[in-house]
Amino acid sequence: MSVEQLKDVKAVIFDVFGTVVDWRTGVSREAAAFLTRHNRQDINPDDFADCWRDFYAPAMAEVNSGRRPFVRLDILHRENLDKVLEKLGIDAAAIPHSELDELNRAWHRLDPWPDSVQGIQRLKKRFIVAPLSNGNIILMINMAKRAGLPWDAILGAEVAGIYKPMPEAYLRTADILAMRPEEICLVAAHNDDLAAARKCGLRTAFVLRPTDHGPNQKTDLCPTQEWDVIADTIDDLAAKLGT
Repeated sequence: MSVEQLKDVKAVIFDVFGTVVDWRTGVSREAAAFLTRHNRQDINPDDFADCWRDFYAPAMAEVNSGRRPFVRLDILHRENLDKVLEKLGIDAAAIPHSELDELNRAWHRLDPWPDSVQGIQRLKKRFIVAPLSNGNIILMINMAKRAGLPWDAILGAEVAGIYKPMPEAYLRTADILAMRPEEICLVAAHNDDLAAARKCGLRTAFVLRPTDHGPNQKTDLCPTQEWDVIADTIDDLAAKLGT
């Protein structure tokens, strides 16, 4: 799709974990320090990060299904951390709650991909830029301040009170921005996120992140639909959108 065909887009909003920031490297880095402190160097920090991430979607599904009320992602991550420790044979009861709470905030301290800040800054010159993440608001704020992400607004999952890929996550964001869905373009490295957004009427932009899930990633190595824009990086996306 040409830039002219996207001329009605007013806001470019972003999936964050994996698209804007490198969650796996950041969580693995902090897991390594934690495992060293507790003499568990036998556990691979990357495996620790992957295990924690494996509990991510099932935890949100409990909320989206209505089986439990909405709670912030920080709470889900903290509950999932206990499950990770149990699965890996670490006694959570022997570790101070304060230390586990601090490890949980690793998700607030993730590094951006090398092109993210510059690319978003370029897009900001023409569009409203904001996250559309399953992360909660304070998580997004802390991450943005540390990483220098130049958002115009912080939209966390509390805005919709539900998690992607439920339609309300996309449509409520459009309502908050006082825009029609077709005036918003979602940027994501995940085809399923874009598919859900497209069903809600949003424009879509795929950005390739071939190591989102590590060097042996099996999914999202290419676009699975003809998204409105397909880019190698956020910088490339900015160029394709004429900024």
